[in-house]
Amino acid sequence: MTKIWFITGAGRGFGKEFARAALGRGDKVTATVRKLGDVDDLVEEFGEAVLPLQLDVTDRVGVFAAVEQASTHFGRLDVVVNNAGYGLFGAIEEITEQQLRDQLEVNLFGVLHVTQAVLPLLRKQGSGHIVQISTVGGVAAFPNLGGYHASKWALEGMSESLAQEVAPFGIKVTLVEPGGFATDWSGSSAVRAEPQSQYDPIRQAMAERGKQTPPELIGDPAAAGPALLDVVDAEQPPLRVFFGTVPTMIVPGLYQSRLDTWEQWKNVAIAANGH
Repeated sequence: MTKIWFITGAGRGFGKEFARAALGRGDKVTATVRKLGDVDDLVEEFGEAVLPLQLDVTDRVGVFAAVEQASTHFGRLDVVVNNAGYGLFGAIEEITEQQLRDQLEVNLFGVLHVTQAVLPLLRKQGSGHIVQISTVGGVAAFPNLGGYHASKWALEGMSESLAQEVAPFGIKVTLVEPGGFATDWSGSSAVRAEPQSQYDPIRQAMAERGKQTPPELIGDPAAAGPALLDVVDAEQPPLRVFFGTVPTMIVPGLYQSRLDTWEQWKNVAIAANGH
């Protein structure tokens, strides 16, 4: 059956690849973007199967209007992909309060707006799949990305609660956790705090680590589209799924380290219970 998609941030990177994969197999897509020209190529190739809408996900009223327009235009919504977002780079001491608030407005509150807008429609249908584009940085943390991690760890917790709340209505939720991909995430779409020299060694170490990453471990965004189709077509889709090879390599060891630490300090945990 043809699926009807609503994708935020569809102008480039993952968002465009998700849209292209869905359209390529005959699905229909509402592609929301900051600038309508960013999806001209999709409209030219797929015609009326694409509904391009200009949208800033921080505009709550605009989000609700866009969801209403999309559902009216196509008759229903089957897959909602909260993809719009960006990276904030800077040590915790370096980022400004406003930079962190702006990060949360897009990466967290933007998702909240879209999710709250679509839920009445999906509940009425008794079906639907909400896909939250998180990151391996939603379950792991690295220096110089604390503000970004704050937004994605919050997204992870919110979405895990959401999944439990909406399951009785036939609605599914999946958190997609990509590793490093050849997108513009760390390029022109990123925001960078004013650097302080004392953190330069950490930045240099991270940059060197990035240079040493074998090219084959950097994901191809074009492969992410078909991968997402596999997820949304699954009868029992996962709550969480990695995209890319790197998360499968680093996260198991990270979780084992956490388990080991909790076990090591178990006596303190029990003592803190008091009885």
